[in-house]
Amino acid sequence: MGLIVALLVIWLILSILGFVVKGLLWLAVVGLILFVATAAWGWVKRKAKA
Repeated sequence: MGLIVALLVIWLILSILGFVVKGLLWLAVVGLILFVATAAWGWVKRKAKA
């Protein structure tokens, strides 16, 4: 679970950086996509344990 949280934090930082730095909008989009994918994967893994 720690790995998932770490990945979520990394993707969030990359997304914010992409929105802040002009010209790095692609980084924000990739970061958001990876954030959502990681969150969904973590949610599915957590549901499977229960």
